[in-house]
Amino acid sequence: MEMKTINARLLAKAFLGASTNLDNHKEWINELNVFPVPDGDTGTNMTATIASAAHAVEELGSEAAMKDICKAISSGSLRGARGNSGVILSQLFRGFCKISRDYSELNVQILCEAMQRACETAYKAVMKPKEGTILTVARAAADKALEMAAQTDDVLVFSDAVIKEAERVLAQTPDMLPVLKQAGVVDSGGQGLVEVLKGAFIVLSGGQVEAKAVEIQTEAAYAYRLRFKVVSAMLVTGDQVSDLRHKIMKGRECQVTGNANSISVEIECDDPGQVISIAMDYGVLHQVHLHSNPNSKAVQAREGKEALTEQASLERAEEKEKEHFSSEAAAESTKEIAFVAVSVGEGMNDVFRQLGCDHIITGGQTMNPSTEDILSAIEKTNARNIIVLPNNKNIIMAAKQAADLTEGKRVVVIPTKTVPQGITAMINFIPDQSLEDNQNRMMEEIALVKTGQITYAVRDTLIDNKQIHQGDFMGIGDDGIISVDADLNRAFHQMIDAMVDEESSIISIYFGQDASEEDANALAEQTRQRHPQVEVEVQNGGQPVYCYVVSVE
Repeated sequence: MEMKTINARLLAKAFLGASTNLDNHKEWINELNVFPVPDGDTGTNMTATIASAAHAVEELGSEAAMKDICKAISSGSLRGARGNSGVILSQLFRGFCKISRDYSELNVQILCEAMQRACETAYKAVMKPKEGTILTVARAAADKALEMAAQTDDVLVFSDAVIKEAERVLAQTPDMLPVLKQAGVVDSGGQGLVEVLKGAFIVLSGGQVEAKAVEIQTEAAYAYRLRFKVVSAMLVTGDQVSDLRHKIMKGRECQVTGNANSISVEIECDDPGQVISIAMDYGVLHQVHLHSNPNSKAVQAREGKEALTEQASLERAEEKEKEHFSSEAAAESTKEIAFVAVSVGEGMNDVFRQLGCDHIITGGQTMNPSTEDILSAIEKTNARNIIVLPNNKNIIMAAKQAADLTEGKRVVVIPTKTVPQGITAMINFIPDQSLEDNQNRMMEEIALVKTGQITYAVRDTLIDNKQIHQGDFMGIGDDGIISVDADLNRAFHQMIDAMVDEESSIISIYFGQDASEEDANALAEQTRQRHPQVEVEVQNGGQPVYCYVVSVE
């Protein structure tokens, strides 16, 4: 079999095959994340990014021209990008499409040029590129493309050689990054890129990439069945219905349908509050019905702990409705400077609201918002200048991408890597001063904040010369793992001891969903005894995954 060119229809099919293949391998890619924390999400982020573009391609139909397909791939991936790996993947697509869009068919020479541009675009998007990552694999593929373009005009021969080189270099990434070698894994982002290339090649070779069947959980597996209607003042589009379905489904049994001005949702889930928070971005909730399942494992596991009841969910929905209407009322006056912050946990959200944050995006550690999510929040915020606080190092690139896509407003991204940094940034905001002065002050102040987070390991590994066993508690600081211990309290205090120095004056402890206020207060008292010179305060963060988030200033 020989192939000289790729037409528009075949490119679309190959891209959809790439998307499906990546989705099929996303859980495996998630497991390749270096740090063995429960929120390893490289595969999920990359899949969400390409899925956004794939949806845009599917909407075009089979007769779409090359320039339209390229526009759908580029725009769809840019807006759907989640996490650093997703943003880099979107930039690779963007660069590739800048070249491809000008042709009706792609031969080896054009493909080679497109791959060079893809690599250049992705590298430019990263402030400090690091070797041993997805960028390294992309460059290896581009270098091999240049070599093969001088040897063959057969697209299949060319593509096969490029993929084999990408796999070879991927296998070498542990030798480039010691942290990968210690953990015994290849780079997860690089693996994701290889799966994208392999999926496209399967289709080009005449094959098909079949989607893995999603195992739908039985009713007994979920704690709640949630039904509600989202009413919008604007005409509801098919894209909005599909987007909401994509954000809340995540393998769960879910029915999402729309009409002229509303979206109806019925879903089985363990965290109705999260579903409601997402849905409220699309309109006002009506007819909310929540039914708990006492036979579910989730409910049984929560005996003796605070569970999210129907009343709590309704109160949360009511609160958000009030916020919705109050924001509409305030829309008549344009603010000079407003804040958009990514947060996680109701307690954290409340802190940002109290500090005057104008729009909170649900995200953070377990659900990275997309570039589109951040862009939408920016557009909804009625201000001339907007300060975005990502509050997670994995969201900074998506936030900057959203800022670049914003029109008619000035957007400044303060690169806050943790929620405590975001809180410090807002505390140091002075309304009467200029955007530039506030930006400089915030940058200076967040640099003084140390953040530690306590969670558990999901697998055995070796990182930073620390032997970690599944179930161990880890204290993770700004620069890596600080403490590891089978006992949570010991891991906590080891982390705090390492963070506190002579200049430390205050420790803030935010306890999460899996910790009680009583336990947090006990840890706080022990901390006061160990560090009497430092003030210690406790707040309910409500965050998932990390039972304690601690800031030292």
